[in-house]
Amino acid sequence: MDLPSTMRAIEISEPGGPEVLRLCERPVPVPAPGKVVVRLAYAGVNRPDALQRAGAYDPPPGASDLPGLEGAGTIAAIGEGVTGWKIGDKVCALFPGGSYATHAATDAGQVLPVPEGMGLREAACLPETFFTVWSNVFMRGGLQAGERFLVHGGSSGIGTTAIQLANLFGARVFATAGSAEKCAACRDLGAERAINYRDEDFVRILQAEGGANLILDMVGGDYLPRNLKSLAEDGRLVQIAFLQGPKVAVNFAPLMMRRLTITGSTLRPQSDAAKAAIAQALLREVWPHLAAGRVKPVMDSEFSLEAAAEAHARMESSEHIGKIVLRIEG
Repeated sequence: MDLPSTMRAIEISEPGGPEVLRLCERPVPVPAPGKVVVRLAYAGVNRPDALQRAGAYDPPPGASDLPGLEGAGTIAAIGEGVTGWKIGDKVCALFPGGSYATHAATDAGQVLPVPEGMGLREAACLPETFFTVWSNVFMRGGLQAGERFLVHGGSSGIGTTAIQLANLFGARVFATAGSAEKCAACRDLGAERAINYRDEDFVRILQAEGGANLILDMVGGDYLPRNLKSLAEDGRLVQIAFLQGPKVAVNFAPLMMRRLTITGSTLRPQSDAAKAAIAQALLREVWPHLAAGRVKPVMDSEFSLEAAAEAHARMESSEHIGKIVLRIEG
């Protein structure tokens, strides 16, 4: 185990906008039992990173205070009790925090091999979105072939992944997005109907189709009652974020009359064992499709580690389509 003593990283100097992200030098983490340290080449940029930067999403106990929930690189050090990995293996991984750095530690169960034929840049964008989509759409939401599936924010990293996987596994896919360009991107990925929410009513469109069997939503706010109106009988709503806020007045009588289900989850606070179970399901069910090129991350833009503030500004502009990535080395 030959780790350097210090590393370059991006820290949050104080709660605030993108400008509070700054380059720093930190000690390189040493792997505890059951953990590995990854030398990162790229890191994905995600909405929870911006929430943490703004002071609205604290890291879980024991996690790094540095932002960053996913990345790809090579195994640099292995903790006691870890099997199945060796130093130098090319991997992508989910992190409890800290991937905006040259080195980051995570539980060995949250590490996956880079899919065959894929580069580290693309692999860095897999963990957060694929863990989130698989666990919420398929494990929690129970999406089945032939069902009608609506995903909001279809051009986001989550949305582009959900469209591809739902289409791959035989669902009828509907997506909302905020421009003609974004709607075209959703259709290209497999959505049979892309709904421009600025001038179309997704409730009316889904009701005309018989209602959605499953909705994946990260908007919240006034979308909550509209989502319930959009569901078919026995439909399920899975909530994964609240870009427009978590509080709204909802009439729950139709929920009982039409036997609707509202559920949801957030990934970061879940146990290492729960995340490892998701990783194994992905390795079994999704990784072969990534290796075959049937599914791939949609890439929007790349920024250097030093330009993390620009990457956050790009994400918060909502102009991006797909994933934003930080180049850690080079």
